[in-house]
Amino acid sequence: MKYLSIGLRALLTLAFVAAGGAKLAGAEMMVATYEAIGVGQWFRYLTGIVEIVGAILLWVPNRQIVGAAILGATMVGAVLAHLLILGPSAVPAIVLGLISAAVLYIYRSQLPAYLGRA
Repeated sequence: MKYLSIGLRALLTLAFVAAGGAKLAGAEMMVATYEAIGVGQWFRYLTGIVEIVGAILLWVPNRQIVGAAILGATMVGAVLAHLLILGPSAVPAIVLGLISAAVLYIYRSQLPAYLGRA
């Protein structure tokens, strides 16, 4: 399970640091995407920061569940944006969301500490 965890976290880290970095750098595609969504460019910056922070938390001891939850929630928003506004395909966001859910499951033993039951 150790190597599966490392592999899934590495995959998520690569994907979210790349996507978050593109958002923060103002990549033309990202600017156009957030313009189409209509929430303003401030939300692009916020999303980029959230993605990078979530990816970092995947590697901080006893914080993996927080990172995976943040990234999974971000992907729920991405799926909704694709289905309701952007179109064509929400598959990449769904796949990243499922990988985030798998990391959540692997680190489920951390959950009681966050629920006050440690």
